[in-house]
Amino acid sequence: MGCPRRKALSVLLILVPVYLHGASSQRASPAGQRKPCFERLRRLEERINFWRFQEVTSTHLRDLASSYNLSYSIDAWFQSLARETQAVALAMNHSQATVQGDLSHLKTWMQKTRRRSRKVESRVLALGAALSERDKQCSQEGKGQQEHRAALSGLALDLRALQDTLARLTHLVQGQGARLAAFEGRLQGPSPGTVAPGLTPARPLTPPGLPSPSSPMLQRGRQELRAPPETGDAPQDPAGRLQGTRAPPGPGGQWAWPPEKAGETCDVGPVLVFPNASTQNVAFLSSGFPWGLRALSVCSWVRTASGRLGTLLSYATEEKDNRLVLRGRDSLAPGSTYLVIGDPASRELPLQPLLDGRWHHVRVIWMSTLGRYWLHMDRGLVATSSRFREGYKIPVGGSLVLGQGQDSMGGGFDSSEAFVGSMAGLAIRDRALVPGEVAKLATGREVLGGAILTLDDAQWGGGFMQRVNCSCLELCP
Repeated sequence: MGCPRRKALSVLLILVPVYLHGASSQRASPAGQRKPCFERLRRLEERINFWRFQEVTSTHLRDLASSYNLSYSIDAWFQSLARETQAVALAMNHSQATVQGDLSHLKTWMQKTRRRSRKVESRVLALGAALSERDKQCSQEGKGQQEHRAALSGLALDLRALQDTLARLTHLVQGQGARLAAFEGRLQGPSPGTVAPGLTPARPLTPPGLPSPSSPMLQRGRQELRAPPETGDAPQDPAGRLQGTRAPPGPGGQWAWPPEKAGETCDVGPVLVFPNASTQNVAFLSSGFPWGLRALSVCSWVRTASGRLGTLLSYATEEKDNRLVLRGRDSLAPGSTYLVIGDPASRELPLQPLLDGRWHHVRVIWMSTLGRYWLHMDRGLVATSSRFREGYKIPVGGSLVLGQGQDSMGGGFDSSEAFVGSMAGLAIRDRALVPGEVAKLATGREVLGGAILTLDDAQWGGGFMQRVNCSCLELCP
């Protein structure tokens, strides 16, 4: 409303001078006509003054109202600020209490940590003392091992000397055998009667003073010549092996003696028969190894019934399946077998003679300290190698299985990896056999003790497996 009044006031201020100018120009008019005009101007001036007063009053009132509103806002702001200050003070008190509690817990934890650190320091000192003592023992053991190796090297030299002596004796005996055969041939001479072709002639006569070809003395001599020396080398097969006579060159020649039968292998314990390639033909050996092994000797009589070997034994744990495996594969040459110790380390073993369907004695020896293995079969060393799993330890707590490979602990069998044949005299030892023990096992006439697992520990629950007791292996079906 202030703006229209101001406009009206400005208009009146403009009209009043105009009106006064008109009134002054009409001075000559009568006095009675001028009184109403002055009255009107006076009234107009009073109204203008009232409007001015009203405008000033309204302006003042507005100022007062705005000042009141500002003071009210300031009071509200101060009240909210006071409330916020109280809230901050409460939060500060709560935070202070929390910090004090945390500090007390931290002090308690620091005290416990100090006590534990003292215990750990004492343990570390004890371990350091134990390690130093262990180092001393290891150094002493190293000296003992060096002395033992020196003694073994001396024994090896002695064995080589004995081998050379035995070779010379063998040549001498062979020469004597050849002379004896020639002498017997001369003693036979032409017979007055002629033997018909296809018939076996009588055994030649033996002059007095000479041993008979079938006498126990010559038979023992033949067996001793066939037996190799007790060394780590493969057995020699001299061409002049002691025989009764040579084979006849033709009709009318000198007749040979009947061939000698191979010695029988008896008293080797029960025989496990794996008749076919089935995943159910599995034998479990107890609960595996009773402790971790750093040396191993696996000895067994084996006879195969198929043109492949399959898996002789496998050892698996929860963490890894191929901890110890003797397994043949179709991808290998016939008769070849993988020796796996701690997958993926493996070596290929040549076991081709096992495919002839006869009984053979197999011995696999491994030492972690030397990182070396030996493969013996029958009476000879077949293969050996070094730098194989040196320092490795076969862990405890696994599953040892005969006749199948394990893709998982105690399972994961595959018929393509099955062993088909027979096993007898299985013995697993936690040490490496020495050459003398290996030679005794090769003859099949002596059984060594100290085995941690044998076929007596074997268990099976299904399939077509059989356990047969035979007096001699050659008599087993």
